[in-house]
Amino acid sequence: MEHTPLFTRQRTVARPVSCTGVGVHSGISVTLTIKPAPANHGIKFVRTDLPDSPAISAIFNNVVDTSLATVIGKEGAIVSTIEHLMASFFGLSIDNALVELTGYEMPIMDGSAGQFTAMILDAGVQDLPNPRSFIVITQELAIEEFGKVVKATPHPFFKLSCTIDFDHPLIRRQTFVFDMCQKTFAEEISMARTFGFYKDVEQLRMYGLAKGATLDTGIAIDKDSILNEDGLRFNDEFVRHKLLDCLGDFSLMGMPILGHIETFKSGHAFNHAFLKELFNRKDCWETRTFEDAENQNPLKSKSLAI
Repeated sequence: MEHTPLFTRQRTVARPVSCTGVGVHSGISVTLTIKPAPANHGIKFVRTDLPDSPAISAIFNNVVDTSLATVIGKEGAIVSTIEHLMASFFGLSIDNALVELTGYEMPIMDGSAGQFTAMILDAGVQDLPNPRSFIVITQELAIEEFGKVVKATPHPFFKLSCTIDFDHPLIRRQTFVFDMCQKTFAEEISMARTFGFYKDVEQLRMYGLAKGATLDTGIAIDKDSILNEDGLRFNDEFVRHKLLDCLGDFSLMGMPILGHIETFKSGHAFNHAFLKELFNRKDCWETRTFEDAENQNPLKSKSLAI
């Protein structure tokens, strides 16, 4: 399968881009603006609606909740449901960006990362002179609990294998394998929408949640049917979206990963648990940069002291 070339220099968006939408749980309209950022800035979210416009770095140790979405927070300020935009940054190899929000919850748009991806591609990508640092998996690491599994093994590029297994006639077991490729991400992953069961949405609304959830913001599933008139965008759209969520969650390591990640029945909480375990198991990975990756195996490149 074709791989996107291993970008060895940091990247950011070339110009600011914006969109407006509603939060899936709050139902409140919010404007999102993505702006260029310098090297070593990382991805930071700024709450422009709060005094002093607090900034929160999109890294795993700022995650404060994973119950319904991935939520980051710092000193009382939070940003909710960041996984779809973070997946776009990951899939398009964007290392640095300033994301301004006029509310606490990201706009859900159509329930996919398609519009975020299109915005970034429309803005263009600016290469920066500083080298990228990669987390290179050097030894196998796995966590398993209650039938859920996340495992990482050495691999010269980034590869993600995602398997889901739902006790529902329209889903059952599905697997999708993604080899890091910008074109594949944009065309085959970013457009996959979030999905939910109608009975669960009704229950969430009883608790004041899912106020922005409609058939325009994701896939709604009943006992044996899909309620969206146009049906699915892909026959296996469910697993493609779960893979999208995984990309967003794994991006919170703060550096691109070189290795094969395999997930089975995992979600935001278990992905986060894996990132914490990975960070603590420094015998299983190294941080490396590459001066010229075009004609060399990344697993043989020089390590960085960390």
